[in-house]
Amino acid sequence: MEARTGTADVSLRRIARLFAGQRPRLAVVTVLIMTSSVLGMASPFLLREIIDRALPRQDLTLLIWLVAGMVGVAALTATLGLVQTWISTTVGQRVMHKLRVDTFAHLNRQSVAFFTRTRSGEVQSRITNDIGGVQGVVTSTATSITSNLTTAIASAVAMVALSWQLSLVSLVVLPPALYLSRRVARLRKEITAQRQRELADLTVTIEEGLSISGAQLSKTMGAGAAMVDRFAASSRRLIDLQLRSQLAGRWRMASMNIIFAAIPAAIYLSAGLPPTAGTLSIGTLVAFTALQSGLFRPMMGLLGVGVSLTSSLALFARIFEYLDLPVDIDDPAEPVDLPRPVRGHLRFEKVTFTYADSKIPAVDGITLDVPPGTSLALVGETGSGKSTVAALITRLYDPTAGRITIDGVDLRDLRLNDLAGVVGLVSQDTYLLHTSVRENLRYARPDATDEQIEQAARAAQIHDLIAGLPDGYDTVTGSRGHRFSGGEKQRIAIARTLLRDPRILVLDEATSALDSSTERAVQRAFDELARGRTTVMIAHRLSTVRDADQIVVVGRGRILERGTHDTLVANGGRYAALSA
Repeated sequence: MEARTGTADVSLRRIARLFAGQRPRLAVVTVLIMTSSVLGMASPFLLREIIDRALPRQDLTLLIWLVAGMVGVAALTATLGLVQTWISTTVGQRVMHKLRVDTFAHLNRQSVAFFTRTRSGEVQSRITNDIGGVQGVVTSTATSITSNLTTAIASAVAMVALSWQLSLVSLVVLPPALYLSRRVARLRKEITAQRQRELADLTVTIEEGLSISGAQLSKTMGAGAAMVDRFAASSRRLIDLQLRSQLAGRWRMASMNIIFAAIPAAIYLSAGLPPTAGTLSIGTLVAFTALQSGLFRPMMGLLGVGVSLTSSLALFARIFEYLDLPVDIDDPAEPVDLPRPVRGHLRFEKVTFTYADSKIPAVDGITLDVPPGTSLALVGETGSGKSTVAALITRLYDPTAGRITIDGVDLRDLRLNDLAGVVGLVSQDTYLLHTSVRENLRYARPDATDEQIEQAARAAQIHDLIAGLPDGYDTVTGSRGHRFSGGEKQRIAIARTLLRDPRILVLDEATSALDSSTERAVQRAFDELARGRTTVMIAHRLSTVRDADQIVVVGRGRILERGTHDTLVANGGRYAALSA
């Protein structure tokens, strides 16, 4: 089953660690913000001097200096703000880049078992929707907190310097504002978690309905209308969650805005009351009111950042859940190198394997010995464990018990890349990327030359067909290779494997879905591919395994018979019954 998460607690310290490599830049941004905030505090004092001194005295020289000072402060703070925005945005984007790459790389290391139990749309949603959802927080939160906090503190200090009595009136709204913002933050966090789950479901629907395979299934089953209804229902639920997320606590925050707007009126009233009447100059009153708006804006900004940060914890919980997934199959702590040259001697020693969701072993105590350069054929009914053996050889799974060795080295002691260079797999389900034929082939060997690519295609008996296409090797294969037939895709896959030149070749029912004439063409390519290599063939049609050096019949994960074709036919056992 796919991974799910709710509103699990996420440490703010862990989020802060995302910025570990950006501390010097953040320090520069902090200095710029503090400098800009302090400079901004000069404007109200300059305004007070204009109103109380320059204008009443008609002192033109003083007025010019004061006005020039106000313009200069504005220009300097704007310049500092521009530089600060550039640096902070760069920091945020680099953090986002690292988070995306780390998540993708960690998921790329997950075993096949993870992908079999997880919807592909769910994985895509975590990387795109969830990480994209925290971009605003990652990019602007640190700078917003620093900017608003510095401005608020500077404004409060300046207000106290002008009039501590009026400052007390202004700050009386802080406790209810903090209380309301915490309530709103918790509400939005819960809604955000629900919204991201719905986004994941929507992404899964898109993946299932609009992929080439999904589109074919929908059209052949007449399920197009049902798929649209499913998408529409998910989209409607998402609309509701988006509205709830945006409107959550709005009336509370609107109430705070009204209160903040009413405070200046209270200040003017306080200045006119008998106890304070005549004690404040008009310039001081105007400057104080300007400072007050400069205090309330960053206060609301801080409250808004707090709400956004808290609601984003639901997104970080989903992202960190994937980053914390254990890697079931990984490189060993102390890898062992295969002896050179690699001979390709493959052995199974009492190997047992049971899938996580099953209690019955898919492979039960199998022992096999495939000498270098020889061929082994595994035959048996569907579900007998043949493909599981192939998956174990390529280390898509690790044995529950026993061990598999190549030239005497346990597969679990090899680096995964080293194993991939030694073992090549061609399966029935050939997967081609949505790119050119050339790039599909080069996927196996990025440094391959065009000559080497064409040589591999000739050996796989697919060169003439590719060369005859209008765009030749630059022909785009289409999603999952649907531009080509099953036999053509198989031969492209064979050419791709030939480029890697593996010592051990695993053919997992690679021709079972092909017609007889196509199978013969593909089989000739297989014969070329298998020449001089240790080969394990997993076959449904026994005609493809007659010439194998040894044939093993498996059933319910166990070896039932083994020998050559002629020997097994003569024995009249399970193999003879299958070939009848």
